[in-house]
Amino acid sequence: MKTLHLCNRVPFPPHDGGAIGIYDIISNLTAVGCNVTVLAINTPKHFQPDEVLQDRARLITVFVNTNISVTKAFFNLFTSIPYIFDRFISPAYTAKLIELLRSETFDIIQVEGSQMAWYVPTIRQYSQAPIVLRAHNVEYTIWQRLAQHEKNLLKKIYLRYTAKQVRKFEQAYFQQFDAIAAITPHDEERIRDLGCQTRVAIIPAGVEMSRFVRNEAIRPKPKSLFMLGSLNWMPNQEGINWFLEKIWPIISQEVPDLELHIAGSSPPEELINLRVPNVTVHGFVPDAAAFMQQYELMVVPLLSGGGMRIKIVEGMGVGKCILTTPIGAEGISITPNENILIGDTSDAWIEILRAYCQGKLPINQIAQNAATFIQQEYDNRLVIKKYLALYSTIISFKY
Repeated sequence: MKTLHLCNRVPFPPHDGGAIGIYDIISNLTAVGCNVTVLAINTPKHFQPDEVLQDRARLITVFVNTNISVTKAFFNLFTSIPYIFDRFISPAYTAKLIELLRSETFDIIQVEGSQMAWYVPTIRQYSQAPIVLRAHNVEYTIWQRLAQHEKNLLKKIYLRYTAKQVRKFEQAYFQQFDAIAAITPHDEERIRDLGCQTRVAIIPAGVEMSRFVRNEAIRPKPKSLFMLGSLNWMPNQEGINWFLEKIWPIISQEVPDLELHIAGSSPPEELINLRVPNVTVHGFVPDAAAFMQQYELMVVPLLSGGGMRIKIVEGMGVGKCILTTPIGAEGISITPNENILIGDTSDAWIEILRAYCQGKLPINQIAQNAATFIQQEYDNRLVIKKYLALYSTIISFKY
């Protein structure tokens, strides 16, 4: 089977959720014998040479300057394409796509995320292959939630407007796919709420278990919390600020020796310059699994977002007890207090952290249950079978 994947960035290195999700899909498709081609926008932020996936797939890149421009964002308010998607529209990328489709045929073309949906009409013009959308998120819900929690009036207005634009875009383009691979049942509901009649299959994000082999020699530091994720992603920034404003001042005063460790790529300036006792900002860490195992309790204070948090799945896979919000755990078939801890308010978080510091939580048992659960339900070898089943179904239906 020949598959072509359209990506808004080169999915390498597999350090953040977006890159991991795509990298693992193409790696596992190759492992089961598929011939995989990736046509990726090479952005200034994630620029990579074309050889980085040579043992996984054929990678073809097109450089596009996707850096955010305030001026372009302003004038984009008067167009029908949301600026967060318009940044990825490129004549050069379109030309390369047409060249590829004219010279080769593919069995499946997979569009990785709503940001690349604009290219579907071009694909239809030059290819008969079924087109699948991998909906890493239903993007409009992220912007709706960000607007809901935003206190600055002007920012709230802008976020609401963006959410409305994105919703209209997704409503129009989701209809044009032969199938959509949604990560969670919640996302399937949101897709249906748009009036979309496209076939939807729920295929969760998986974990490449070989990357998360537990090192029994590492003993986590007692009374230590950690956060791990892309620090330039707005929902992560929002969650960290909420935790530092609403929770940390209270719990750290009660437990002076409690530590918080924050890690992830591209931390903003205000986080780099953060000067709070017992809070360490590590920035990017090359080995996520090793970092996770150094500390006891993983906290994911997510108030906005959509799809499924791969870092939570990975944290559970490596055997960590995790405290998160209902939104953070969304889409994962968890059992609260058995394989994860859930708090829906700042007061609930403080109570859970208080119990943790007093040794009243069975965090080791929860961590063990989490690892077992992920191995049984979210191993990538199981996930890729669902992709192959979806591909076979829509190929048979189309032809």
